[in-house]
Amino acid sequence: MSDTGTPRNLPPDPDARVYVISVAAELAGMHAQTLRNYDRLGLVTPHRTSGGGRRYSPRDVELLREVQRLSQDEGVNLAGIKRIIELTNHVEALQQRVAELSTEVAQLRSARRDLVPVPRTNALVVWKPRHARES
Repeated sequence: MSDTGTPRNLPPDPDARVYVISVAAELAGMHAQTLRNYDRLGLVTPHRTSGGGRRYSPRDVELLREVQRLSQDEGVNLAGIKRIIELTNHVEALQQRVAELSTEVAQLRSARRDLVPVPRTNALVVWKPRHARES
């Protein structure tokens, strides 16, 4: 255990809001004013302290680096980068939901052994009811 009571072998929390703007800017290789601009544009939204100071997480710093890479290496403008971030977040949320639903389905299948899985085929089955009075 460390002096803070947390196990030493655990990786740091990627969402822990630990860096002030000057440290985050240095870690991301940017000027602090660039981080303020990105915050204003909604590209990276740091946590705010009660006094209004920005606090960045390791995940925020990685996102800042990705914004810089997209802008400098790929030539994407800031509006495009914002859309990429939004779509990436949406895809990640959908993937998480699919994983949750898959777990739930697996749990239901194991709880209900009387359910028979229906094989997926390209066959088409047409059901035609018999009339009560066939001649």
